[in-house]
Amino acid sequence: MPEIHEVATLTSKGQITLPKPIRQALGVDAGGKVAFDLRGGEVIVTRADAEHEDPAIEAFLGLLEADIRAGRHVQSLPDDLARVMLASAGHAVNLDEDIDGEVAL
Repeated sequence: MPEIHEVATLTSKGQITLPKPIRQALGVDAGGKVAFDLRGGEVIVTRADAEHEDPAIEAFLGLLEADIRAGRHVQSLPDDLARVMLASAGHAVNLDEDIDGEVAL
């Protein structure tokens, strides 16, 4: 995602208008939903997709992303954790099944 710096003004009702470049980068239009997360004194704004409404999974993905961005080695998830996460997301997956096609790591 490109780095964008924009400033918005808070109204007396506590509302802001997301600047157009931010809306475009997030891919949200009128009626779209955005999520606000407070992490270490910073507010992170993301598009709120219906498929990612579980706060525990979002928190885990945020930690995983931070590790990847920091260059820390990320090992595979334990199979039981991966199965629970996939089941709670509504995806029936056999982790022992062969992968079709090429895989880039």
